[in-house]
Parts: sequence; structure tokens; C-alpha cells
Amino acid sequence: MLLVATISLLIVCSRGDTDASTVRCKLSSPRRKFSYSEPVPVHIVQHPLVHDALVSLRDKNTTPEHFRRAATRISVLLAAQALGDVPAGDVTVETPLGPAPGKRIGADVVVVPVLRAGLGMLDAVLELVPSARVGHIGLQRDEMTAVASQYYSKLPARLASSYVLMIDPMLATGGSAVAALDLLQHAGARVIRMICIVAAPEGVALVERHHPNVDIYTPVVDRELNPQKFIVPGLGDFGDRLYGTV
Repeated sequence: MLLVATISLLIVCSRGDTDASTVRCKLSSPRRKFSYSEPVPVHIVQHPLVHDALVSLRDKNTTPEHFRRAATRISVLLAAQALGDVPAGDVTVETPLGPAPGKRIGADVVVVPVLRAGLGMLDAVLELVPSARVGHIGLQRDEMTAVASQYYSKLPARLASSYVLMIDPMLATGGSAVAALDLLQHAGARVIRMICIVAAPEGVALVERHHPNVDIYTPVVDRELNPQKFIVPGLGDFGDRLYGTV
């Protein structure tokens, strides 16, 4: 057993065989009670380059320009880990000096950002998988109630046979994530991974309750939500900092 973190939130995990410390975590909080019938599939990505970018994103003095660069760097690394088990097939290509064996992705990858903040991660993922199809889900959180409402949804067809990667930088209350995952499952998606840059225990708990088969890839599960439903310590409003609308 690997003790990953103990800061109001206890994350006790079983280490997988990947260099990103893929874990199956049981979460509990001394301040608030979150119950799990099964281990929640959270994969804590511990690569030092991921956490170097995360520090830049957290820093309140980071400018929008450098915030965008850090968001791109961390998104590439998180996506690479989340796509680590995507099916690939053997191929042979001709180099200038002769044939060479290799592998090509054999699955249909679909990337779905949750608007608007998820757009800040999209180009990074497409750099890794240029052939990926793209869907969009628009959700807006009511600042008073923290309840998410849908204002847009455009998803590719044939999701049942696709490897779907949902990208949303902040997993706070989990309401937006659950609403987006509901839409994906209703559209037929069966294999779904979610990547986020910062998560809160409340959001992880809600996703586990409604979508226990969806794996979450994140570098950190922070302490808690504040009364305004922002992650603490978090990094502030990701979308506002990304687009300079603070």
C-alpha cells in the first residue's frame, strides 16, 4: 500500500505498474464524510514535469501568456498517461534505409472538452493524437447554487466503439463532470477517461457515485472546497486565468 497524501484528505492507494503511479484510491476526509462502496479509480500522475507545470498554474503571479503555456505542458503529459492503454496495432513502414516495425494507434480516439475551460487543454491533446475526433459539451455553473446547466452539446457519432477522453481542468463539486459524463454515456460511450489538472475530494466522490467505471487522471486531489465551491488551495478560476478575464 502506498500513502500518497495526508492533508485533511487521506488517499490510500495500490500502486500500478506504470511510471505515473497509477492508483486505485480510497478517499476519506476527517472534516467531511465521503463514503465509497468500491475503490474510486483515481490515477495520481506524479511525473516531476507535471508538477513543475502545476506550480506555475497555481502561482497567482503567473500571467495569462505563461498560464496558457503551463496548461499546454501539463495537458500533454496528463493526456499521454490517460492514453497509455489505448489499443495499438503492429505495422511496418519503409525508412530511407529499409523496413522498420512499429505500432500505430488502432482505436478511434474522441476528445471532448467541457467548455469553456476545457478548450485550454484541447490543442495539447490533439498534438498527441492528430487523428482524434472532437466533441464539445457546454456547461455553465450557477455562481449562487453551483449547479451546472447545459447550453451546448455536439458529439461525434459511433461513440460505442470509441476511446473517449473527456477533458476538464477543475473537478470541484463534480456536478459538471457528472452532467458531461451522463451526456457521453447517453450518446453511447462505453470507454471513458477523464483528465483534470486539480481535483477536490467532493468532486471525486460524486463522480465515483454516479460513474464508478470512469477513470480520473490528475496530478493532485486538493484539500477541500470553500463556501463558494472553489477548490482550496486550487489555482483560482482556470478559465478566467487562461483567457485573462479575471
